Amino acid sequence: MPTPEPPQKAETTDVPEPERVGAVGSDPWEQMPEDALNRPNLQGADDGAPGTGADTGGAARPDGASPAGDADEASGEDPGRAPSESWTDFLPSPLFVLLLGLTGFAGWMSWQAVELEWAADGTSVTPLVPPLLILLGWIASLAVHEFAHALAAYLAGDRSLRGSAYLRLNPFAYRQAFAGLVLPSVYLCLGAFGLTGPPTYVDWDRIPSRGRRVLVALAGPLASLLLAAALAVAVSVLVPPGNDTTNWAISAMALLCFSNLTAALVNLLPVPGLDGFEVLAAWTRGTWVTTARVNALFGSVAVFAVLWFPGLNDALVNLVYSLFELVLPNPVFSGIAFYGELLLQFWV
Repeated sequence: MPTPEPPQKAETTDVPEPERVGAVGSDPWEQMPEDALNRPNLQGADDGAPGTGADTGGAARPDGASPAGDADEASGEDPGRAPSESWTDFLPSPLFVLLLGLTGFAGWMSWQAVELEWAADGTSVTPLVPPLLILLGWIASLAVHEFAHALAAYLAGDRSLRGSAYLRLNPFAYRQAFAGLVLPSVYLCLGAFGLTGPPTYVDWDRIPSRGRRVLVALAGPLASLLLAAALAVAVSVLVPPGNDTTNWAISAMALLCFSNLTAALVNLLPVPGLDGFEVLAAWTRGTWVTTARVNALFGSVAVFAVLWFPGLNDALVNLVYSLFELVLPNPVFSGIAFYGELLLQFWV
């Protein structure tokens, strides 16, 4: 019986066997093409042919739809809407809610006059909570004023403000925080009358018609006027005709009413930096309008400086007090507002 021959070994060549990717001792960086890190969309450009689904990371659907549409349908998102757009862009900021909470707490402490209870009997007290209440209330009023501008501008065509601090009532995140928050607060503390900063954040070129621009410009003063009316009604209910009060919280509300009313009236002046100038600019054209808007902050400061002079300041105060006596049922409203001014300017 013939013996089987042993199996012959395969012939070897001098060509070495290529190393396996990931084998011990192999460098993975040497396995990559030289320009792999600089090739955008590597799979979609080289590995997948059109219509195969390789460039999208999934199999092609027979109806020609993109697999990405399945993800949109599953998530409930609108494919035609930008990913950054959401209904939460119009929700009040948590900082604004915190601001309202602090204002309410300061109002309660002022109503109870807790600082008098903390001091010993017979000692003089300089109240510090009422000035804080007035300042917090004024910052909230500024947020409402600028929100009215921003909302009117958004509805009129300036969609760049969506999700911004102006539409979310967050004065601490304004683009122009100095002009929109710091400067109006200084105006109130020094002059005890309201004056807001210029609405430089509005892109007026995106608002097509003149009528819409006028409405955007007047939205802020209208919001301040409504706030003043609401505060006047609240004080009139708390202090009916024939009564007077020195309650700190009520006096602070009366001064905030005065500040919002003066903010609405002064902003109607056709001066660069004020809302009345934008009403005028809506009906005119020229490079001087752009130049005036660039230097609007100087116009706002100049108006405050003029109204800060004793003679003109007294004329403004007397005008507003006359309006109070003409409209409100309680003639002592002006005296309550003046007491609120004394509480605010405790250093005088």
